Amino acid sequence: MIFTELHIKGVWIIEPKIFTDQRGYFMESFRKDLFEQHIGKIDFIQDNESKSTKGVLRGLHFQKGEFAQAKLVRALRGRVLDVVVDIRKGSLTYGEYVAVELTEDNKKQLFMPRGMAHGFVVLSDEAIFSYKVDNVYSPTNEATLLWNDPQLNIDWGIEENEAVLSDKDKTGQRLDKI
Repeated sequence: MIFTELHIKGVWIIEPKIFTDQRGYFMESFRKDLFEQHIGKIDFIQDNESKSTKGVLRGLHFQKGEFAQAKLVRALRGRVLDVVVDIRKGSLTYGEYVAVELTEDNKKQLFMPRGMAHGFVVLSDEAIFSYKVDNVYSPTNEATLLWNDPQLNIDWGIEENEAVLSDKDKTGQRLDKI
């Protein structure tokens, strides 16, 4: 596996070694010892999966306080643009974001530590998205950062009118209000 830290401290791209032959392919999608050697100690406690169609934009979600979550995400099918926004108070990259295309072909994964808002948009006809988290979901501690906040100026790779959003995601808070 190749571990590459991005410009936001603690956000990493993880690229697996893929072994192919006439039968298909094999890869390790997670190895705790390598993960901890490069990134640090982690205790993932839950795996989540979602299925979405083209234009669906989920996010930018985060959990507050003791319910904050670190996440390891990847696209099992299709293509998504995955976006992570640093919302850690006092961070040198507060309010900055990274966007990485995750696909079933490139098999890249993105890790984000606690203190990030996270979202993705589906660029293919359909996508199945998987993520590991290190903390339980708490509906009363969930919050949403507005996906199209002008202060963030995120290029989602689609036109704004093409975004398919939940009511919760349409009414997220601006960065200066969280």
